[in-house]
Amino acid sequence: MKLGFYGAAREVTGSKHLLQVNGKNILLDCGIFQGRRKESMEKNKDLMFDASVIDAVILSHAHMDHSGDLPYLVKLGFKGPIYTTSATRDLCTHMLMDSAYIQQREVEYILKRKGKVVEPLYTEEEVMETMKLMMTVAYHRRTEVVPGVHMTFFDAGHILGSAITFLEIDDKEDGKRKTLTFTGDLGRKGLPILRDPEYIEHSDYLITETTYGNRFHKFIDDVDEYFEELVNKTVKRGGKIIIPAFALERTQEVVYYLNLLTQTGRIPRIPVYVDSPLAVNVTQVFRSHPESFSKQVYEEFLHNGVNPFGFGLLRYIQDVNDSKALNSKKGPMIIISASGMMEHGRVLHHLKNNIEDPANLILVVGYQAANTLGRKILDGEKNVKIFGDSYRVRAEVAVVDAFSGHADRSDLIDFVSHMKGLKEAFLVHGEESQGLTFKDILGEIRPEVDITVPNRGQVVKLG
Repeated sequence: MKLGFYGAAREVTGSKHLLQVNGKNILLDCGIFQGRRKESMEKNKDLMFDASVIDAVILSHAHMDHSGDLPYLVKLGFKGPIYTTSATRDLCTHMLMDSAYIQQREVEYILKRKGKVVEPLYTEEEVMETMKLMMTVAYHRRTEVVPGVHMTFFDAGHILGSAITFLEIDDKEDGKRKTLTFTGDLGRKGLPILRDPEYIEHSDYLITETTYGNRFHKFIDDVDEYFEELVNKTVKRGGKIIIPAFALERTQEVVYYLNLLTQTGRIPRIPVYVDSPLAVNVTQVFRSHPESFSKQVYEEFLHNGVNPFGFGLLRYIQDVNDSKALNSKKGPMIIISASGMMEHGRVLHHLKNNIEDPANLILVVGYQAANTLGRKILDGEKNVKIFGDSYRVRAEVAVVDAFSGHADRSDLIDFVSHMKGLKEAFLVHGEESQGLTFKDILGEIRPEVDITVPNRGQVVKLG
């Protein structure tokens, strides 16, 4: 039995891990790399394995760095089943189609601006072929993936439909039964909207994310106070609040808190715009899956008829002309727009038009990968390129990292500490410094466990 690591190895994006057992090949996630465009495209096109020999894919959740390369896998010859949860499949319908659309627009932009003919990674037709292969599996339902390998999903508490994958493997090579857990992205306790992540009580092997392997988040209980302070300060100076947010999960969380703060009178009643067609579609998926909500939100939504994703001052924008019109409107107002790392999407237009005004606020509410525009702004660069032109960063920049849907160091330790019988752990989906530091920390707590921070392309033998 072997494990190959072909993405999210000593970096955060491009999650791809290949389990080879009993002559079968099972791919855990198939995400795109995000960062420098040229480097990312090269990595996305180089899977480092033959797509046609993959027998099945297990998809942990719908974020693009876990799902976004699936249509390319299909394009290269994969024809097997893709196992995932119902909510993840519904979200991927919109997420992958949006990705194909963005790629096509970028191809047209490069042709127009540079005169170069390039191909998108995949098309909308290949997305549709991918969706036909998705098979939905409920949490806690034991399912045979390939002969001798059974899968059970547990709630990861990260985003809607996110799943921890627990595999029971009858290894014919040595005649032993082995268990392997893949966290995907692990969530946190006490987040709004979703249920807490579940524990896995026993596993021989573990593949876990380490996005925040050496960081502690602020308490989610304090986020409303900091959010309130930032909004009120910007409103007083008449500015606009630009919130780059992932259309999936982060937008819904921000809207949820703005609703609470507005209803209780803690922030003024100012216009709030969600300017992202994808976010509109994703929010509809949220409304269709209340079974994934926390008890409090579930009761508000179903029993009391309260919509956690809509209130009187909120407007969802799809039409591009309505989006452009926001730039001529005077503040104060709040604009929530994708993409969360400020790499593409309508948020770039809002940044271009508002980043040089000191009355405005750029409010960062999500992780910013290395080399992205979001990371550059967060790191304090004074001048940044948007659509190829240079702009001075004069708007205030603030961070509310308590929204993060990723487990921090304490959450990861808590999760691994509950796991009995652990022999080997593989730390992935974290920048190298985070993974290596967490390896040292985990090694002190679980000295009996063999811990590896794999490199991309590394293959290890299990057992």
